Amino acid sequence: MIRVLIADDQALVRAGVKMLLQAAGDMEVVAEADDGAEAVRLAERHLPDVILMDLRMPRVDGLESIKRVLAARPATRIVVLTTFAEDSNVYAALRAGAVGFLVKDDEPERMVDAVRRAASGEQLLAPSVLRRVLERFLAAEEQAAAPPPAGLTERELEVLALVGTGLSNAEIAEELHVGVTTVKTHIAAAMDKLGLRNRIQAAVVAHRSGLVDAAFRPVRPPRGGLSSPPAG
Repeated sequence: MIRVLIADDQALVRAGVKMLLQAAGDMEVVAEADDGAEAVRLAERHLPDVILMDLRMPRVDGLESIKRVLAARPATRIVVLTTFAEDSNVYAALRAGAVGFLVKDDEPERMVDAVRRAASGEQLLAPSVLRRVLERFLAAEEQAAAPPPAGLTERELEVLALVGTGLSNAEIAEELHVGVTTVKTHIAAAMDKLGLRNRIQAAVVAHRSGLVDAAFRPVRPPRGGLSSPPAG
C-alpha cells in the first residue's frame, strides 16, 4: 500500500484527490495539510511514501516545505501540484528535489499513475518535458563541464547516461538487456554515491560530465547497444 500525504490549501482539491487515490485500491491517504508548515509536521509524523505538494500555500510555501521534508527524510518522493506547467517555482522545486510535477487539470488517471511511478522510483517527466527542464537548468547554472563522476562502476555510468537521455527504467532495461529491478538497483546506487535526490539531478550530472551530448544521446554507447536516440 502506497502511503500518500496531500498538501494543498484548497479543501475541495484535497477532497477530490483523496477520493481519486483511495479508489485506486493500492493507495492510502494518511494525512492532509492545508499549509506548508502542517505538511512538514505531518510528513514527520506519518512518514508517507509520496507527497502531493501544492507550491502556493500560506505560512510556509510548498518550495520551502519540500526543502524541509527532504532535509529530514531524503527518501520521500514529492510530486508538485501546480496550476500551470510553466510556473517558475516548478523548476525551483525540481532543483530542490521534487521528482516531478502534475498540472491540476490533468486527467485523473495521470495522477494515479504518477503516484505509483513516484513510489517505485520511476521517472515522471516525458522525454520532451525532461529536455525542457534540463535545458533550463543547464542554461541557468552555467557551470563548466566536469569529468565523469568518480566512484561509479562502468554499468552505473552507462545507466546514468541513459537516465540523462530521458529513458524510463523499462526502456533502459531493454537497451541493456537486463531486468528492470537491476536498472533500479544501479540507479539507486549511483544516486546514493553522488548524493542526488531525483532523476532530474542525475540527468544534469550526466550532461555536465559529458556522458550525454546536446542532442540527448549517450556519448559512449552502452554495451547493450543503443540503436537510436530517444524520441521527443
